[in-house]
Amino acid sequence: MTHRIRPCFPVFLAIGVSFASVSPPSPQLRQLNFRDRERQIWMVPARAAEYSQVPHESGRPRCSGVAEPQALTTPDPFLTALGQELKVKVNFIIGTDGRVHSPLILQSGGRLADRDVLRTVRIWRYRPATCNGVPTEAEGNVEFYRP
Repeated sequence: MTHRIRPCFPVFLAIGVSFASVSPPSPQLRQLNFRDRERQIWMVPARAAEYSQVPHESGRPRCSGVAEPQALTTPDPFLTALGQELKVKVNFIIGTDGRVHSPLILQSGGRLADRDVLRTVRIWRYRPATCNGVPTEAEGNVEFYRP
């Protein structure tokens, strides 16, 4: 039985290219000392929230007993931009299952901040709004800002 030795050059070349493409930290990070970086990371963004009923065209009677959605799990996003004021406004629907559906950025804070906000808002959970004791959809607007 004879054994063949197969060339492994492409594998080693691909590994070498992936290590060569790593870039050093940005000059912005090097200029900040440890205490300033820690303060930037641990700043908690403030937020203001508004909720409203989503109108439906149906034969149901008007709601006499309306309860707004109650936040169960709503962690703050980790906004990563350094040294700048951020303001991100997002709109979404709270479904009858208590999950956030269709989050939409209304006011952008930059690509990275928008990504962090959308990623965080998608995992939020609520006790759904009720209309006459029946769970119903509600619309939410939340504004995150960091001075």
